[in-house]
Amino acid sequence: MTPPYRRIVDHVRHRIAAGELRPGDRIPSARQLTRDWDVAIATATKALGVLRQEGLTAVRPGIGTVVAEPRRRASEGELTRERIVRAAIAIADAEGMAELSMRRLATTLGTPTMSLYRHVPAKDDLVLLMIDAALGEERFPAVPPKGWRPRVELSGRLLWKLFRRHPWLAPAMSLTRPQLVPNAVAYLEWVFGAFERTGLGVGDRMYVHVMLFSFVRGVATALEPENEAARDTGMTGDEWMATQGERLAALVGPETLAALQRLVQGEDFDLDLDQLFEFGLARLLDGVGLFVDRARRRRS
Repeated sequence: MTPPYRRIVDHVRHRIAAGELRPGDRIPSARQLTRDWDVAIATATKALGVLRQEGLTAVRPGIGTVVAEPRRRASEGELTRERIVRAAIAIADAEGMAELSMRRLATTLGTPTMSLYRHVPAKDDLVLLMIDAALGEERFPAVPPKGWRPRVELSGRLLWKLFRRHPWLAPAMSLTRPQLVPNAVAYLEWVFGAFERTGLGVGDRMYVHVMLFSFVRGVATALEPENEAARDTGMTGDEWMATQGERLAALVGPETLAALQRLVQGEDFDLDLDQLFEFGLARLLDGVGLFVDRARRRRS
């Protein structure tokens, strides 16, 4: 008996082959498939995943899953490491790092999988190249702003911008086993240079750098799961939260904290990641400011 997810895949493939669905046309979301086929959300999600893996569909940010453009086969002579890395980043941006494999990448590029290994030895090497390329998309100004705080604040915003652009990037970067790629080292040098005249030693500068990086990375690790949830459910984060109102209200009773009651009743609060980043960055830099002032007092 054909599994339910496979029946969905075969149906969509047939419609594409017949011309009923053309490149750029939207494919039903996982939520819609659950209704149309009377299947679980996991089954619908698996079907969409298989369609992406086969190169029949692609995810377009802000649009959803659409029929992919026909892929022309490329000769090995056209392959370059840069082109491979760009294609890998595009897949990870649109569909998440979990969807990236050497086989999927080869399908996207229209080349045999083994041809990729002539340019990139392994997927781990590919991820390093992706990290370095992504971090290199934004450059620090040739003339740094005056003062350690504007300089460090700029570094935090730049990092957040890159994590926002590439939701896979934050989870891919390790805190305990940092990837020593050129553009990550350049970022470290920028932060270290910000504290050149503050009295902070190298060890203290490293702690500050790791703390700030950990904060920005920590908030950004929510981006890829949120994108995946939006693809799977067909709902944005705000739309999903709107469905939880009654459930949250049911948790509020006479014994509930007054602050939670005010929150449920509409107190001004929005769990927005950009706002959370801005709030946290400012508070962390406030704390670093006290630390720097204390170091200066010790020097005087």
